[in-house]
Amino acid sequence: MNDSDTRDPALPSPFDALRAEMASLNAPRGVHKELMAAFAAQHKPRRWYEVAPWRIAGAFGTAAAVLLAVLAVPRAPFQPARDDSAFIALDSFERIAQDPAPRMLETTVPRTALAALGVPVNPENAGDMVQAEMLVGFDGHPLALRLASE
Repeated sequence: MNDSDTRDPALPSPFDALRAEMASLNAPRGVHKELMAAFAAQHKPRRWYEVAPWRIAGAFGTAAAVLLAVLAVPRAPFQPARDDSAFIALDSFERIAQDPAPRMLETTVPRTALAALGVPVNPENAGDMVQAEMLVGFDGHPLALRLASE
């Protein structure tokens, strides 16, 4: 709603009194310029070499803190990539090397029997059978095992 259309031009504006009162509160001309000159005289700008040491010290401190934070993070131990097609020794390497006539046999092994070798077992697959190849010594003793599929 616009009140300017219905207002009588002979009446004073509602903001005239406010405008007059605010004009008396303003600072006299030139005061702002004098204050700024006094402030500039009191607080001279610093030269770059007066500020630079603190900035450099802050930068070095920050870099040292970041470096310490990065070096302090514990790292996971190195684990070589697991080759699932490699044999898992079930007997000593000397025994495997000294066997005169080892044989390869394909067989199925219950997954629960492989839990001790690090094969993951959970209730859903505990009854599964896993295809494996076994290196068997001349006396029938298993020497090594390789999982064909998991």
